[in-house]
Amino acid sequence: MEKQKTEVWQRGPHPGVPSLLQPVAHALLQAREELEELTLPTELLWKKPGGVASVGFHLQHLAGVLDRLYTYAKEQALTEQQLGFLKNEGVPPFENCTYQDLYSQFSKQVDLAIDQLKETDENSLTEVRYVGRARIESTHLGLLFHAAEHSQRHLGQLLVTARILKADLE
Repeated sequence: MEKQKTEVWQRGPHPGVPSLLQPVAHALLQAREELEELTLPTELLWKKPGGVASVGFHLQHLAGVLDRLYTYAKEQALTEQQLGFLKNEGVPPFENCTYQDLYSQFSKQVDLAIDQLKETDENSLTEVRYVGRARIESTHLGLLFHAAEHSQRHLGQLLVTARILKADLE
């Protein structure tokens, strides 16, 4: 009998991440593991079955939203490069872009997010942070938590879309 792999949160604390931010780290690392296991032919990456967002869009958005929310968490404004990335989510970034290309981009963003969590002072978590040009009020913790739950939401949508696309191949 094959041993069932435990989820990230069941493996204990992630080294170096403050206690209050462990759930954030666990959610991001779980998303990365689940996406790492997925395979999808390049010809399906940008398909939109039933008009839903493509797997390619979700992968781009996962990387982009982490970058943007963690920028706001550092009390910084988005750069022109980040705004350009946002504008082009859902568009292949280059010819013959593969699932692995987009997964690698997301995986690197998870690494950066985990590094930022490790540097986060737990005493700052209730401090106000602002989002976007409209300066919508949030908290440091609110941004970090939202990045994790938003990632999980898009992960679920991506996995369902990929399953539908793969079923159509059978």
